[in-house]
Amino acid sequence: MGLTAATRGFFVFLLSVSVVLGQTGYRVTYSSTQICAVKGSTVEINSSFTYPYKVGNRSTTVEKTFWFTGSEIRGSERDDLSTDSKFSGRVTHSCSQKKCTLRISDLREIDSAEYKFIFITNQEGGRFTGSPGVTLTVSVHCVEVKTYSGSSWAEVKCQSSSRLSALSYVWYKNGVNMNKDTYSVQQYFDDGDSVSCAVKGSEKFPSPPQCVLHHTCYKVTYTDRSICAIKGSSVDISSTYSYYYDYVDSKFWFSRDRSRQSMNPSQPEDLSKDSQYSGRVQVLEPETGRSTLRITNLTESDSSEYHFKFKTPWFEWRSVLPGTTLTVTALQVQVTRIISVHQSQTEAELQCLSSCSPAGRLYVWFKNQQRIRTQQTSTLTNNFSPGDTVSCAFSGHEDYRSPSVYAPKLPSVSVSPSGEIVEGSSVTLTCSSDANPAANYTWYKNQTLVSNGPQLVLSSVQPSDSGEYQCTAENTMGKMSSTYIIIDVKYPPKLPSVSVSPSGEIVEGSSVTLTCSSDANPAANYTWYKESSGGPENDNPAATTQRISAEQQDEVCYATVSVSKNQEDPLYSSITLAQYNKQKKKTEKEGDDVVYTAIQFTASGIGREAEEDVSVLYSTVKSKRRK
Repeated sequence: MGLTAATRGFFVFLLSVSVVLGQTGYRVTYSSTQICAVKGSTVEINSSFTYPYKVGNRSTTVEKTFWFTGSEIRGSERDDLSTDSKFSGRVTHSCSQKKCTLRISDLREIDSAEYKFIFITNQEGGRFTGSPGVTLTVSVHCVEVKTYSGSSWAEVKCQSSSRLSALSYVWYKNGVNMNKDTYSVQQYFDDGDSVSCAVKGSEKFPSPPQCVLHHTCYKVTYTDRSICAIKGSSVDISSTYSYYYDYVDSKFWFSRDRSRQSMNPSQPEDLSKDSQYSGRVQVLEPETGRSTLRITNLTESDSSEYHFKFKTPWFEWRSVLPGTTLTVTALQVQVTRIISVHQSQTEAELQCLSSCSPAGRLYVWFKNQQRIRTQQTSTLTNNFSPGDTVSCAFSGHEDYRSPSVYAPKLPSVSVSPSGEIVEGSSVTLTCSSDANPAANYTWYKNQTLVSNGPQLVLSSVQPSDSGEYQCTAENTMGKMSSTYIIIDVKYPPKLPSVSVSPSGEIVEGSSVTLTCSSDANPAANYTWYKESSGGPENDNPAATTQRISAEQQDEVCYATVSVSKNQEDPLYSSITLAQYNKQKKKTEKEGDDVVYTAIQFTASGIGREAEEDVSVLYSTVKSKRRK
């Protein structure tokens, strides 16, 4: 049949197929359309071709021949398998007498594909290929069929890549378990039957279905066992199917996971009617016996196992065999190692992470939206400045990049509740910054570390909580600090204290200053009172008050009360709030918020009656509230 196998490989040939393209007389013929080969074995795929001896007055010569893979009719020389790094050292191509052979050794499951032959002549438009090509399925199991002429009795054997002896097998007929566990099965089969096998314990990797008695039978074969696709992109999931004698009534694609979630799991739902896929699903029929499910705008929830189902008047494909497993991945850049940190740059190692990787894809890196490197590995080592953004993508999917990673932007600080902060209340400071990966936050008060985390909660605030606060946002790409925010805690006057100057004995004719002070924010207003147990009432004493501006003082604000010679009880003075000066503001920040009020008795202010007058001078302090 033109195919040989090595390393315990086994192959199935269905039928020869001739393909004529281009001008009359050009022909490519393949020995088979589908081949199953055991993983690790060697396969040879044969083709033959013909062409007209002469076109017009020009003789035809073949200038180049090669093989390529893919469902598209391409055939450019860059697609030559012998130059593909994936097949390096495993592919040979030979031609003789218009017959060419592609030999692939050490077969791997990623080698499963559609292979096509092309020959190039010296004639105008002289490129010709055979399409469809040969579908090679590399599997851990393949079925060998032995039939007997004129009989429906057949023997099927399960070829496996496993070298273990005494294996137990699982057999399927038309996709349904036959409940047979031996290496080979001998029995009668119907005309349209197909068989498949697997080693028990590895049922997820069965052989592709194989017709037993005829070239056509009931079966579905998937082009890919698994597909990795990028979130947001589109994917095509393809299958070939065949049936015996009759015609197809209905066919559709379904998701096994979605079917399990439905009201009737035994009856799978057509994806084109599933609301989750609304407007995103299209079924293509490029040719008879081939169906392609196209899903657009992929989401990670689309990750599932997809199956094709068909029904004829006499048969329904109810296969339990696995379909195509789709994994939808979202790319992510992760900083894996900081190599060195400089004043304006950081040298770091980054990795492009995904839950899967499309076969044969390269990694493309972008810095500040500009492509900087294309490579086979998923890691990148480079220098990064604080303002740089870095992202990655798979080659061929540059429109579906990962989210960018970057250092924190300038953090913002919010205070809740807003407005005046009063002693005893609770205040929450929140720091936020745009960063990827997410930033870690650190809080400072007056440049001293006080807390970690995005929020700083001040419960039952005290005057000592007043100060300058700042937060720092930091991730592996860099750090940034916020501007300062001032917390000014308001509180009522503390217990006032009164001092007398000069101290000691007070004699007639001397001057005395009484000073009242109290810690308060804002600064307090002071009122003085004098209480007397008795005294002359015929005099009408007058009290004179004098206000000294804050600009005339350094840190102390005084109010002076001068008492006349003849004083009537009571004597009082109301002192208004002093104005702040720069030094005063500094003192308030340091928690030393003190305003003084003084009462001074002049030389003429105290007579004999006053000496005998038992009186008390005192003050009260009242803080002026801000609205």
